[in-house]
Amino acid sequence: MQGPLIVSLDVADRADLFELIDKFPKDDKLTVKIGMELFYGEGPQIVRDILDRGYDIFLDLKLHDIPNTVKSGMRQIGRLGVTFVTVHALGGSEMIKAAKQGLIEGSEEAGVQTPKLLAVTELTSITEEVLKNEQNSRLDMVDQVVALAKLAKRSNADGVITSPLEVKALREQVGDDFWYVTPGIRPSGYPKDDQSRTATPAEAAQFGSTALVVGRPIIKADDPVAAYHTMSEEWNNAKR
Repeated sequence: MQGPLIVSLDVADRADLFELIDKFPKDDKLTVKIGMELFYGEGPQIVRDILDRGYDIFLDLKLHDIPNTVKSGMRQIGRLGVTFVTVHALGGSEMIKAAKQGLIEGSEEAGVQTPKLLAVTELTSITEEVLKNEQNSRLDMVDQVVALAKLAKRSNADGVITSPLEVKALREQVGDDFWYVTPGIRPSGYPKDDQSRTATPAEAAQFGSTALVVGRPIIKADDPVAAYHTMSEEWNNAKR
């Protein structure tokens, strides 16, 4: 399966958001990511406003708390009608299961499709050094990500968030019936910024990513629409 190139709308407020998305033609069927900054500033109404534009939404709030709290939060999120949501895999199996159950309950109550639950493995800003010396992991990065992905799959998640560099190992060890959504996507020659594990859209396709998440290379471009179409074409036309 191949999913979308998701545009990460990492902007501060409603004005910045609509200034950006109003540049895109209405027939561009976008999937967009709403993260913490925009959601915490504008609340759930911003999600409803974007859904009214006909866009699919990846609501990336990375819930990580005790199972009952996460379940209650996901029940509310499930009512919104978004396509993807996230938790941290490090929250453990019971938390992930509770998150999925909350999404199912909320979406059924609202009569909308249940969002796909994606578990964050290791953030793309985490290096091997941080993994070893700060997280005190006994595993190297690939083995750690694979272990967390296996945990997520056993716990009823629909996929994981991971850097593109681990996807080949994930497909081999976790399977093809799972979403591998990869941030850290950069055009060739683009600075890594605060990401440490990155790839181009074509490289991510070759590694086996299911969907991509792209922020600054699109929204900070002089022409965001052109940047989106260039990267989207590279993603869709790459050899797999």
